Amino acid sequence: MSTKIRLEDFPEEITADGVKIYGETSYENLMAVLSHYLHNGREEVSREQKKEIICAVREFLSQKEAKQELNEEELSDDQILMVAESPLQYNFFNDFFKVPFPAPENPKFTFIDLFAGIGGFRIAMQELGGKCVYSSEFDANAQKTYLANYGEMPFGDITKESTKSYIPQKFDILCAGFPCQAFSIMGKKEGFENETCGTLFFDIEKILKDRKPKAFILENVRNLTAHDNGNTFKVIRSHLEALGYHVYAKVLNALDYGVPQKRERIIIVGFLDDVNFSFPEPIPASQRMTLSSILETSVDKKYYVRDIIKVARLLRLKDHNYPKPYISHENKAGSITPHPYSSCLRAGASANYILVNDERRPTEREMLRLQGFPDEFKIVVSYGHIRHQTGNAVAVPVIEAVGKQMIKALKIK
Repeated sequence: MSTKIRLEDFPEEITADGVKIYGETSYENLMAVLSHYLHNGREEVSREQKKEIICAVREFLSQKEAKQELNEEELSDDQILMVAESPLQYNFFNDFFKVPFPAPENPKFTFIDLFAGIGGFRIAMQELGGKCVYSSEFDANAQKTYLANYGEMPFGDITKESTKSYIPQKFDILCAGFPCQAFSIMGKKEGFENETCGTLFFDIEKILKDRKPKAFILENVRNLTAHDNGNTFKVIRSHLEALGYHVYAKVLNALDYGVPQKRERIIIVGFLDDVNFSFPEPIPASQRMTLSSILETSVDKKYYVRDIIKVARLLRLKDHNYPKPYISHENKAGSITPHPYSSCLRAGASANYILVNDERRPTEREMLRLQGFPDEFKIVVSYGHIRHQTGNAVAVPVIEAVGKQMIKALKIK
């Protein structure tokens, strides 16, 4: 049992500089500790962790934008202590984080969200009744988007043991769209040997080994299966199986699961028990979103390309009679090919990589829709950052379809 604390034990002079927040003292680290604590409603924590919470609450209240969100109201010392002692009794989380995608009130299972990006896994798994009990994302702008939509600041560098230490000992499913640059056709394709992002798989392996969740779901680029003549994927699979997991893998196309985007990704699923699992079948064409259904009807002129770009694209258009609306992209041969769906969104693509009717760039909302994110999803960063974030994101309907099969296999009701 934790010892009840008094505020005078921790005078106001105590700041993040006086209390280590998983090895660092930034505002983002404080918010990660605070938001996870509040989100998970943990009653019994150590005295040292309560010091972190008190520092985080005070730092949060000191931020001008936080005070504005509270209409200039501030918490008393007693209220701060109530947060540190019992977040379930004092509804601090809902007061401070008005978010469009809260966790379900009566969750059926728990999961963690690694390399979380903007939370494609989170939306999908919450829709199935799951509660996220830990998130991690290194990119600062993705953290901003994540916080705005889920009320939780993800922890940062997952390679640090101090960051891993905040992962709960028990949860049901590990979710991770681990970085793909090392395996992507667009990347250097150096795999495990020379690229740090390739070795991040082994951080997932360590967490699986230490925590032993019932299941996991991983996502990566299709080229992972072909990298190094298939040897890279063999290494990944063998390491997962060595941990005792029954592993399933299949390349799925987002186009088959409801969004107008051709996005092929390998999905790797594993279970500790020998369960009856099968990947989901594609949904009927009649149930899929069309390009017309995701395009906005009124688009600002800032999204339209210069005439010189438009003319150059149209000159190379393979089919000048292709009906609008369409989305085109430049293929390897230099031709501009129109489609009734988008080619794969890419984080590092040029600004004119894909164009609607060879006239304009897709809007922020359209890019999010192409990945299956609901329209309630908040946009709090620039166009360039959203383009990067959607390019890195998972297609939500794919994860939800696979997740539904996982829940069925685990017999979660």
